[in-house]
Amino acid sequence: MGSKEREIKSPEVQLGGNSTPKRGSKKLGIYFLESDDRRTAFGRGYSGGVGGATPVNIHGKPIPDINKTGGWIAALFIFGNEMAERMAYFGLSVNMVAFMFYVMHRPFSSSANAVNNFLGISQASSVLGGFIADAYLGRYWTIAIFTTIYLAGLTGITLLATIKVFVPNQDQCDQIALLLGNCEPAKSWQMMYLYTVLYVTGFGAAGIRPCVSSFGADQFDERSRNYRSHLDRFFNFFYLSVTVGAIVAFTAVVYIQMKHGWGAAFGSLAIAMGLSNMLFFAGTPMYRHRLPGGSPLTRVAQVLVAAFCKRNVSFQSSEFVGLYELPGKRSAIKGSNKIAHTDDFRCLDKAALQLKDDDGANPWRLCTVTQVEEVKILLKLIPIPACTIMLSVVLTEYLTLSVQQAYTLNTHMGHLKLPVTCMPVFPGLSIFVLLSLYYSVFVPISRRITGNPHGASQLQRVGIGLAVSILSVAWAGVFERYRRTYAIQHGYEASFLTQMPDLSAYWLLIQYCLIGIAEVFCIVGLLEFLYEEAPDAMRSIGSAYAAVAGGLGCFAATILNSIVKSVTRGKGETRDSWLSQNINTGRFDYFYWLLTVMSLINFAAFLYAAHCYQYRSKDGTDRQSEKGPGSNRTSTNAPDPIRTPQLTVFGRE
Repeated sequence: MGSKEREIKSPEVQLGGNSTPKRGSKKLGIYFLESDDRRTAFGRGYSGGVGGATPVNIHGKPIPDINKTGGWIAALFIFGNEMAERMAYFGLSVNMVAFMFYVMHRPFSSSANAVNNFLGISQASSVLGGFIADAYLGRYWTIAIFTTIYLAGLTGITLLATIKVFVPNQDQCDQIALLLGNCEPAKSWQMMYLYTVLYVTGFGAAGIRPCVSSFGADQFDERSRNYRSHLDRFFNFFYLSVTVGAIVAFTAVVYIQMKHGWGAAFGSLAIAMGLSNMLFFAGTPMYRHRLPGGSPLTRVAQVLVAAFCKRNVSFQSSEFVGLYELPGKRSAIKGSNKIAHTDDFRCLDKAALQLKDDDGANPWRLCTVTQVEEVKILLKLIPIPACTIMLSVVLTEYLTLSVQQAYTLNTHMGHLKLPVTCMPVFPGLSIFVLLSLYYSVFVPISRRITGNPHGASQLQRVGIGLAVSILSVAWAGVFERYRRTYAIQHGYEASFLTQMPDLSAYWLLIQYCLIGIAEVFCIVGLLEFLYEEAPDAMRSIGSAYAAVAGGLGCFAATILNSIVKSVTRGKGETRDSWLSQNINTGRFDYFYWLLTVMSLINFAAFLYAAHCYQYRSKDGTDRQSEKGPGSNRTSTNAPDPIRTPQLTVFGRE
């Protein structure tokens, strides 16, 4: 192939019998070709001598003194932005249903569906923000643009709640008129304005959510000895900032709404977002950046097209020269290190299969090994966040079902009466307490059990979260059965909005605290897992997987509710459905137990996915292959390691 090309062979190593190839398979890693003639997938080279995943400044140039940037100080500016974003998100989720019902005079069911759809779309569309960040703008500029859009949407909602022309006439619209639907309905243009500003806000959130956690993690040096420890603590503190934002939304914002009205409540969210934007921009000189790697969708499409074009070519063909890659340590993808070849999804390897007539000039015909491995990683990651969709379903159901339960219970705490809309604050408080005690209590105890220096691996933490969520929803079913029986026996069957003075709402704290614990372990573990396992140039998209799972959970909850109502309602509506508006005649307990069964099935699926998942290699060396729940793999960094043979050699000049 000429002096500019050479084949690198790395012999197979037999250790403990674990590296024996499958029958009839050929280890492709021993045929690994590097070429100096390869151009990048986008016709661009490296700017300013920056290669791989090297941090750069805001201008894309190497940072002269990296020790003066990044670290925890830079992360603090990012925490503030996330805290305000979550405060606005939860503030809208708590107040918008009531605003649409009491002010816009929309039916309660349609108001709840509209807000659920808003929450679902804003999360599911987060992949768009991740794509823009990874492909073109980088994480900093994506956050800067979309956080401004977010602020514009919140300002529009504040104007809606402040200026009377945007809302229907409120005269002669008392509680009875609302329940009977006799209030003046909102005009079509008023609802159009409401939906416009609401979805502008959701669009802003979709751009911020996948980038903030990744951008914060970018502030820590991967070459540092304490990198894993810093990253672990960062994601815990990151979620702590999320929790603080939620607590403020469920308490202070609700209080402002009750005392000063809707305009003041939504205005407080806009002011908080504006202040956080100023804080984020003030930290600009401190930030470390990563170069965007070009369109990830284009790279994925190139791999699929190239693999399809060579689908009929055999790896044993005499035309087969080797698997294609650039020489040295640099990758063809900006902002990315090289990725070692793996034997998963062998059909995709054909995209990197170089034949004698391939000159390496057409990326739609021949892709590098790193580009192929990017696609493999994205596919291998999918089952893990997919298994967290069920947790999102449970969380979504709690936002409505638990509040309906609270309306029938005594919410007094001594002489203090808490509003029902404040009840969701208790999962946030449990999260706050758990994160505060995480390193002083949980990590030392779990370290003795697992031997993991961080207490538990990322997948183990996700598994713990899913297991605790099962306990939460099972307890919810048990308590709801008791609450319903009590209501019927004491004559409250028809009075579903009347509080029973002898039955405290604080029995709900058990399910709230358990679901808060589940959320900490599952979501924090998932965010860290996706950041570390995603390809270097696709980390925003990797983080978007978690948000997409959350959005799909919202949609799944809406679909599940519709199915349950349809199936459990008697013919001709002779009997109430499980999810009847009258909670005392419905069967919320059956519905909770249905969720329990679904959660158990989902947990079994997660155990299988975690058992099959192999943590990926980085920089040509295997990182710790920590045990996931149900996994029988041994850590490659353990005292008596069994190492996977290194099939691909990078960095030879």
